[in-house]
Amino acid sequence: MKILITGATGLVGKAIVKELHAKKITVNYLTTSKSKIVSKKGYQGYYWNPKESEIDINCFNDVEAIINLAGATISKRWTKSYKNEVLNSRIDSLKTLKQGLELSDTTKIETFASASAIGIYPNSLGTFYTEEETKVDNSFLGEVVNSWEDEIESFKEFGFKVSKIRIGLVLSKDGGALPKMATPIKNYVGAAFGTGEQWQSWIHIDDLARLFTFVVSNKLSGIYNAVAPNPVTNSKMVTELAKVLGRSIILPNIPEFAMKLLLGEMAYLLFASQRVSSQRIEKDGFYFNYLNICKAFEAIYDKDSNKRSPVSDYKKEFA
Repeated sequence: MKILITGATGLVGKAIVKELHAKKITVNYLTTSKSKIVSKKGYQGYYWNPKESEIDINCFNDVEAIINLAGATISKRWTKSYKNEVLNSRIDSLKTLKQGLELSDTTKIETFASASAIGIYPNSLGTFYTEEETKVDNSFLGEVVNSWEDEIESFKEFGFKVSKIRIGLVLSKDGGALPKMATPIKNYVGAAFGTGEQWQSWIHIDDLARLFTFVVSNKLSGIYNAVAPNPVTNSKMVTELAKVLGRSIILPNIPEFAMKLLLGEMAYLLFASQRVSSQRIEKDGFYFNYLNICKAFEAIYDKDSNKRSPVSDYKKEFA
């Protein structure tokens, strides 16, 4: 099996490549940096420039599935120009992929799995969201994800399976939000945000990589929430992280107005609440290795305590 990945050199992309290679799956990948193009057994890079609609269509040769992760990070100050970049980077990448596919032989491609985000769900302390929810959060992030998913939907015209993977808060020591959360806690200046009651739906990066692999290998379609089965409140997350790091939380909760002064509109990410269900992907046979936040943190920060019992990666046979 050969899979094409966009965003393969990013945090999530690297984890997926590692997982695919462990399954002896060959990877083609697209990169906007020619210096990141490598050619070795099982791993071949190709250049593209979505801003200019450029793509090397050789990237599609013998590909059976595509995983799309392309898009600018949302963890930068949301100026007007950067908000345009966040949206355009996602839409332009999909349109460029689509144009490349229209010029290529797509007969071997059976699955297209694209990243999305749980930020599409409305901010709520009480609702438990499933993939059947149709309301969209009234925020910049909600608007971005809604437009992103509309563009993903257009790939159905090629006749292969299309899935949207709504990713929650990704936990990894190598990047993303977790190191930024851990640094102030390590320095005894960490605290929960606002009331601390807002829900945070998270996923360990290893489970996320396995989930993408599971979706494409089993040729699944539709929307899937990529979150662990047990969301936690912000207060719980901060408390459990402090325990694993051997620190105490001594400061009062940080008020929303203070973070808005510091981060501007982007502070919304810290206070939005989305309690999201993982049941659909579990019903289709996927098993999470990291079910609880404390075990996830232990695995990330204390290898000696990573003594989870091995479970079957997949209920279904790997294609």
